[in-house]
Amino acid sequence: MKSHREMLRDIQREAGITQRWIGKESLDRRVMEAMKAVPRHEFVPDEQRPYAYDDAPLAIGCGQTISQPYIVALMTDLLDSTPDDIILEVGTGSGYQAAVLSRLVKKVYTIETIEELAQQAEARLGRLGYSNVEVQTADGYFGWPEQAPFDGIMVTAAAPSIPKPLIDQLKPEARLVLPLGAGSPQELMVVTKKENNEIDTHRVLGVSFVPLTGEHEVP
Repeated sequence: MKSHREMLRDIQREAGITQRWIGKESLDRRVMEAMKAVPRHEFVPDEQRPYAYDDAPLAIGCGQTISQPYIVALMTDLLDSTPDDIILEVGTGSGYQAAVLSRLVKKVYTIETIEELAQQAEARLGRLGYSNVEVQTADGYFGWPEQAPFDGIMVTAAAPSIPKPLIDQLKPEARLVLPLGAGSPQELMVVTKKENNEIDTHRVLGVSFVPLTGEHEVP
């Protein structure tokens, strides 16, 4: 059973291994401090707690997973957030990624399509004191227009193409970080919305996520 400290060392090692693709040999200090502050064992089922600090994804029920800690840290780093930012997360899951983001930004709005997971995450985040996170049960493909525009958007499930509603809800020069692809593996992408509403896309590295599900799949 690994410790929280060992998980942080694993993240640092992975950053060194992947520096050719991510463009840096270490992740932002603020991101690592957030990873240090959030207890991952609180966000996994009891039977998974012995593995909570392994650098690996874990099942959380309902066919969903909590992402590998390095990928959580990397996506958080790629979002390039500031303390005054308002961020949208699509794919709440257990609430772990939202908790990490909450340490770095002013407000996190997070959407989960599976009601059971959304309710559990909301209760968990409340119990642990993450008061700047708001959870909604909805199809994240369509974002959260009532709270838009956002200073950044993170999608923690794989979409076959870039969801246009999410681009529309980004502020100019803001970033959308998401895994892109219909199969597996997918590509982790950073999408930047320009002032003229055009987008720049940058591929980071190969990843494997559960698919983005919801009503948008229905013709």
